[in-house]
Amino acid sequence: MSVMRDEIFEQPEVIARLASRPEAYRAAAGEARAAGARFVLYAARGTSDNAAVYGKYLATIVAGLPAGLAVPSAATVYDAAIDFRECLVIGISQSGVTPDVTEYVAQARERGAFTVAITNDEGSRLAGAAHRVLATGAGLERAVAATKTYTSQLAALALFWAEWTGDGTVPEMMSAAVPQAMTAALSLESRAVELAGRLRAAERLLVTSRGYNYATALETALKLKETSYVAAMPYSAADLMHGPIAVVEPAYPVLAFAPAGRTQAGMLETIAELGRRGADVSVVTQAGTAAPGATAVLELPQELPEALSPLAAILPGQLFACHLALARGLDPDRPRGLNKVTRTY
Repeated sequence: MSVMRDEIFEQPEVIARLASRPEAYRAAAGEARAAGARFVLYAARGTSDNAAVYGKYLATIVAGLPAGLAVPSAATVYDAAIDFRECLVIGISQSGVTPDVTEYVAQARERGAFTVAITNDEGSRLAGAAHRVLATGAGLERAVAATKTYTSQLAALALFWAEWTGDGTVPEMMSAAVPQAMTAALSLESRAVELAGRLRAAERLLVTSRGYNYATALETALKLKETSYVAAMPYSAADLMHGPIAVVEPAYPVLAFAPAGRTQAGMLETIAELGRRGADVSVVTQAGTAAPGATAVLELPQELPEALSPLAAILPGQLFACHLALARGLDPDRPRGLNKVTRTY
């Protein structure tokens, strides 16, 4: 059917395999702590930048460290003299050859940061620029739209911060419960096909979530733009209520992610409000969750802790993007005008 679909279905195995090598995460976290890192910056682009958003939530909530997204152009365009002392800089790149991310990590290391590279190529330039490398081991990804490299980046971040905090439950879950929940989420493919058929003529779409799954909304919207050329707008549900919800009118298509966790109640309130405005709201949520205002509900069969839920929640989004492209007569493996590796400076 498509290479993208095949790679979506590889993900549970990729995550289980990644979890079988805890030593690298333990070493990287231990060295970063010993270096005195007190705040965190993530340098990334594209899909990897969405993984970095997830990492920002982990660092802040789980480890209690101020965290944010880097400004690579500060180093590569503006030649800013940045003081990186007591900073942990994590560069994320599927290929490891993104020039501005690599240069930012290299400069951060020179100016006092402890640096970590998360990449699918442990022999890449990014890997060589960092103190420590966390190889995702996702294998060759042939489809231009990233899927398995995204979830492997999420898993690497979760394992790193688990080692930082000494939480032994995360590696255990990553080796069994998480792949199982991901496999169960893949059973929603038929629902994703139905949704794609219903929305195949849509030219715009609002994608929303909150907390850890804000990254899920960002990444799903990116996949829809890449593969189906839909003007998919991602928003945190909190930001949505601060103005952008004004665009919503009757039949406006919305995809909302509301897995179990602390943000679910607020997400369900947002979904109800969208329903009152007449939006066509499709919701990815936990099985058994009532979602008043929703037009369609895609039920995740197995529940994960909220901090790990993005690994399963993204799968219906990826499947929807893939099947929407197919329903529109497009090739999800080769989006127009895009290459697997994008070089920005």
